[in-house]
Amino acid sequence: MSEEGKLQNYSVDQVAGAFVLVLSAVSSLLLVLWQSKCLCKVNLCYIFQCERRPPTEEEMKSLKDQVKDRKAKKEEEDKKKKDLEKQDEQLIPQSPKPKEVIDLDDSA
Repeated sequence: MSEEGKLQNYSVDQVAGAFVLVLSAVSSLLLVLWQSKCLCKVNLCYIFQCERRPPTEEEMKSLKDQVKDRKAKKEEEDKKKKDLEKQDEQLIPQSPKPKEVIDLDDSA
């Protein structure tokens, strides 16, 4: 008899590896769709249904305002840290530089 059309015997780890590869490919495709800026609906056998809508212009404006506010707060905090570091440097007395030591041993 011919061997054509018959599946070979696969081990459990090979089947598991194939399953993981297929699952990761599907999940990466869903991730790309989900992160895109377009309208997408996900329906998983009527068990799990999800819909993603892109943000409206008003939402985008509010998000931009939030980003600007956070940047301003971060810059203000950075400025305060730099000021505190300068104050610390001024309060800590600088130790004098050590004098040069001259080696009088000419045995070299």
